[in-house]
Amino acid sequence: MSPGRAVGNLSQGGETVGLWQIDVDTLASGRFVISPLAETIAALMLLDKGTGAHPGEQTWLDAHLPGYRRRLAGDEVTATLVPAAIGRHNWHADFLTPTPSGEDGVTFGQEVAAIRRVPSEAARADLRVSLRGPLPAVLDRTDLPERLADVLEWVWRETVLPTWPRRRTILESDVVSRTRRLSQGGWAAALGELRPGMRWLGESRLQINTFDYPPKRISGTGLMFVPVTPYRGWVTADEPHRYAVIYPCSGTLAETGRTPVPQSLDRLVGTGRALVLTLLDTPKSTTQLVALTGQGLGSVGRHLKVLLDAGLAERRRAGRSVLYYRTATAEALIRVQRGGDRSGSPSTATERDDTSDISAF
Repeated sequence: MSPGRAVGNLSQGGETVGLWQIDVDTLASGRFVISPLAETIAALMLLDKGTGAHPGEQTWLDAHLPGYRRRLAGDEVTATLVPAAIGRHNWHADFLTPTPSGEDGVTFGQEVAAIRRVPSEAARADLRVSLRGPLPAVLDRTDLPERLADVLEWVWRETVLPTWPRRRTILESDVVSRTRRLSQGGWAAALGELRPGMRWLGESRLQINTFDYPPKRISGTGLMFVPVTPYRGWVTADEPHRYAVIYPCSGTLAETGRTPVPQSLDRLVGTGRALVLTLLDTPKSTTQLVALTGQGLGSVGRHLKVLLDAGLAERRRAGRSVLYYRTATAEALIRVQRGGDRSGSPSTATERDDTSDISAF
């Protein structure tokens, strides 16, 4: 690959590089970022597959798959291009998955423009790699980058943008959670379960997958970790400038299986406050807490203030949101209360179908 072209744009496993050896400066500058284009590419991959990894994805597919199929009907070129670019051998065409810039406030339009700028011959070469063979005759043309950008714009506009504020909150929550783990337990804690096959080995070594390939040395470049809500992931690089791991974030499943609030915790801090504290197992905004608890904004705000003052909650800004999460003291308190709650019945505060948070996109 020539400089500036992405390399290693792989799905959940199959990268030709099994181990990254990352120098100290690059590791120290590594950060978690959000990319509207990465979210849209992951959504396109989900639409192409047609089946969800969990009920939330399936609900989203039920709503949008018919429209996507109508979008491709009668357009043989695009209908052939999308699966060819996604690939069927764990290798995506490089021009489908450009490496995020990592800049704050970047828009989908700015990101997708990078796909439109790809030279047509480079796009065809990428497709030969993802297909591991010659191009179908229908793809032997010069407008492939524009066509791929067009279908991504459709996916963004019709299936992602309507729920982007909620998606972004979920992504920001994941970033806050990962950053918290990083500060408490280092890179091993932050990256240990980032995606299947990935783990931190120590001594600046990041295992990308379990394949036995020579290690890739990464030095003097940008390193990014990019969450997406669909259960999809890949690795991409714009050598020698930046590398990125796109990974499925936590928090995409419904809250219907949430562990009940212990009744003893209800009695200790009050029913409403106990419910808020229980929900802070992952970072959440006040808007999310209002939706999940059914309590008013003022009540939730008062509960959060008491929890903050008591050292049971902390907060951190993520983009335009302020997210709240439990402290280690609160975690210990809840473990003790759950261990001592022998009633076996849930608190009445949780006897509701609170799926409005992240049950579906």
